[in-house]
Amino acid sequence: MIIPWQQINGETLTNLLESYALREGTDYGEQEVPFDKKIESLRSQLENGDIVIVYSELHESVNLMKKEEFKASENEQL
Repeated sequence: MIIPWQQINGETLTNLLESYALREGTDYGEQEVPFDKKIESLRSQLENGDIVIVYSELHESVNLMKKEEFKASENEQL
């Protein structure tokens, strides 16, 4: 289920973005990107609709996904 980012408290949204950016395996290319720039980039992608916040009832977890990946996973389940 997609959770609209606009409905999330500002501090909670920032914490979610920071948590995602800190996860191992988040790749930003060959050059290291400052942490605040990573957060800014994630926020911009959310605002543009490139990524979405997804809640998994099965796993009781929240994650960020590319919008296309989410749509593809939804189609697979049908």
